[in-house]
Amino acid sequence: AVHKVLAKKKPGVLIEVEARHFKEVQEALELPVDIILLDNFSVSEVSKAVALVGKKVKLEVSGGITLDNVAQYAATGIDFISVGALTHSAPAADIHMLIV
Repeated sequence: AVHKVLAKKKPGVLIEVEARHFKEVQEALELPVDIILLDNFSVSEVSKAVALVGKKVKLEVSGGITLDNVAQYAATGIDFISVGALTHSAPAADIHMLIV
């Protein structure tokens, strides 16, 4: 899939792939990607991934990030942190329109 995207990639567009475990991180490192998203990795797993990847590509972490643990994730040296709670935990507004 990454190679298909590369064939049509426009200049300045970054390619990010998701990894759910270390095997997928290692596979992603063999591809010409810009960012690897570590999905649902623990703080200790993120630290190991940061050490493994070094500066080869940027790393993002997502899944299970809260205000209580975001500082621990930031301390690992990760490049980006995504906090889904900002959107999926936001209260919904009851808005509707009646057309007659």
